[in-house]
Amino acid sequence: MFKPEFNLIWVYWAITDFLLIIGVFYDPIALQAAIALNVLQVIHFYLRTPQISNFAVQVRIAYLLLLIIALYPPLYFIFYLQIIGTTAMILANYCFLARFMSLMPWNMAESYSFVLVRNTFFSKPVAGSVQRT
Repeated sequence: MFKPEFNLIWVYWAITDFLLIIGVFYDPIALQAAIALNVLQVIHFYLRTPQISNFAVQVRIAYLLLLIIALYPPLYFIFYLQIIGTTAMILANYCFLARFMSLMPWNMAESYSFVLVRNTFFSKPVAGSVQRT
């Protein structure tokens, strides 16, 4: 019998995406729920490997900070970008934020180059981390 694999990471992002869409287009209270869920996500991933330097924790902290920053009315458009990015994550397994975070100086093991940046953003989606070790 076929038994689908439960993927908690995908569920976190799918619920976040749903809450963002509801929050932006219908009821702003859902944005608070999205922020609360992402606080929970940061804590969950931090407890799994209690290091801020853990790549999964870094991506979730960056996402949470973007959610909080987008509450400032002139930066509200960030919510739209997050909806696009999170939808791409749940539908195609492409995470722009993770790819961007992999290029941060503290995550780099090689020198910057045009080819590195091009390959980071234009390579096929991958299962797991995009971080190069």
